[in-house]
Amino acid sequence: MLAPRDFSSLGLPASLLEALASLGFERMTEIQALALPDVLAGRDVLGQAEPGSGKTLAFGIGALVRVLPHLPPAPARVRSLVLCPTRELAEQVATEIRRAARRTPNVKVLTACGGVPFRAQRESLKQGAHVVVGTPGRIQEHLRKASLPLDALEVLVLDEADRMLSMGFLPQLEAIVEHAPRERQTLLFSATYPESIAELGRRFQRDPRHIGVAPATGTLDASDAASDDGPAPASAAPAARVESRFHRVDVHERTDALARWLSLERPASTLVFSNTRSECASVAEALSARGWVAASIHGELSQRERTHVTRLFANESCPVLVATDVAARGWDIGGLAAVVSLGLPRDPSVHHHRVGRTGRAGQTGLAVHFVASEDLGALAAIERDTAQPAVFSELPSPSEPLPPPSPPRRVTLVLAAGKSKKLRPGDILGALTAEGGISGDDVGLIHIDENEAYVAIRREAADRALAILERAPVKGRRIRAKKAGLSVSS
Repeated sequence: MLAPRDFSSLGLPASLLEALASLGFERMTEIQALALPDVLAGRDVLGQAEPGSGKTLAFGIGALVRVLPHLPPAPARVRSLVLCPTRELAEQVATEIRRAARRTPNVKVLTACGGVPFRAQRESLKQGAHVVVGTPGRIQEHLRKASLPLDALEVLVLDEADRMLSMGFLPQLEAIVEHAPRERQTLLFSATYPESIAELGRRFQRDPRHIGVAPATGTLDASDAASDDGPAPASAAPAARVESRFHRVDVHERTDALARWLSLERPASTLVFSNTRSECASVAEALSARGWVAASIHGELSQRERTHVTRLFANESCPVLVATDVAARGWDIGGLAAVVSLGLPRDPSVHHHRVGRTGRAGQTGLAVHFVASEDLGALAAIERDTAQPAVFSELPSPSEPLPPPSPPRRVTLVLAAGKSKKLRPGDILGALTAEGGISGDDVGLIHIDENEAYVAIRREAADRALAILERAPVKGRRIRAKKAGLSVSS
């Protein structure tokens, strides 16, 4: 068994160690302990690790180490490129890399994703960047229009590679690799290890180090987890810290069963997976009619609508979010209490990703599955894949009286300014907590987007916080603020 080790054992530059210490990272997770020595040595790595295992920091540190020898006064050129399946994941990865670089001046990290204007990204790239994090489609577009030079690229990262393949991004990946230098390091990380990932490694990598973290225990075994024959053949079972429950429910009773379950369990945050777009909207509407603050997210929403809803969900202002698998790919929402499947996916790897949304970073989680007769074939495939039989339990009777829905823990305030106005989280926090303001404990997550900022406030302090922002300047100027509703226009 390979125990986690201190980051100081890796010989990292002092600026990186200082940043990691300031973030509370001193000891490596299992995937970091096994992957980072090879990453830092410049070897290709094919890593299998469940969501929340710390793989972002593993390849993020590798990306930054390649950048450090090329900082100003040398011009900024793209040394590391990270590809992610969704814009949401790309933004999270970029944020994590920026946090790791916080004590290293002049490191420029850019995101290049769809859903935002191309021209603004092109202008930013003209100014130079060291690390670019993006989605395959938008990165390919930049390469096609010659706005993203990769001639200096040293590290190419494919994050959540299995998701990129399932979303049909293989042609874009092939085109991007064609533009990348042959002499490069390629890091490929995946939560599952189907044959398609093995083939991707054979095509894009050179003699990669194969690393696996067994999700059933969250531990590494150096003899089993890493070999030249592929990642450890560990089961794709959900992590032991995630409790799984199965309930038999007819299809037409699923929404009522979900409402009963929510009323009795009362989790702080619940991500509900549906197999269809139409069911997403109808379930969210039915829950709202019962008094829950619930929203849906699916492929028909605009990027701005998706961002708005996910911000409210992450801020604990919308306790229930109903989503399709495509819409929820790439999320990393810390502290997610529970995931619910309204029916089972036919692909066991999709089930694995659903369950992996909760119980992340060492926390406990709950995965609930409503299984109808039409799901029995999918259930059998999941049982074979996880090597764990499903144990069914009874739901409360529909006649049992239920407590009323609980209100959200926090209210989200939206400020009409963001990165374009050089707004930082500290500016908002300072304005709210200045003399006569609210307590810092009343302030939750702060997200700064290009033209807006989302601030989570404890429900009891929300009105006071809004009054403060209406009269007090933020960074020397008045900024319009309002309470966020479930729709962008509210």
